[in-house]
Amino acid sequence: MAFQGAAANAYQGTKIKTSSPAELTLMLYDGAIKFCHMAKTALEKNDYENTNKFIQKARKIIVEFRNNLDFNYPVAQDFDRVYEYIYYTLVDANVKKDVGLLEEATGRIKEMRDTWKEVMEKVKEAE
Repeated sequence: MAFQGAAANAYQGTKIKTSSPAELTLMLYDGAIKFCHMAKTALEKNDYENTNKFIQKARKIIVEFRNNLDFNYPVAQDFDRVYEYIYYTLVDANVKKDVGLLEEATGRIKEMRDTWKEVMEKVKEAE
C-alpha cells in the first residue's frame, strides 16, 4: 500500500512538472473544487477543524488566482470581482458553518473552471 501512495505522488509530481501553465491553472481549479467538497463532507459531519482546514486550502488557491491576474487586460477586473466574491463566500461559509454558502462558492469555482477549460480548447483548436 505504501508503494502505491509513493507511486501516485511521483506520478502527480511528474504531471505537475510537465504541464503547461494553462493545465496547471486547470489543476488548481480542480484542487479548489476538491477542497470545497472535502470541506462540505467535514461540515456535514460537524468536523469543524477539517471544515476550516479545507476551506482555508480552497481560499489560498483563490488568493493565488487573484495575485496572478494581469491587469493589462480589461477582463482581469471581472475575474478579480468573481474571485473576491468566491473568497468572501468561503469566509462566510466557514464562519457561519453554512453548507449553502459553501455550495455557492463551489458552483462559482466550477463556472470559472469550465470557462477556463473552454478557452483552453478554443486555443488548442486555433493552433
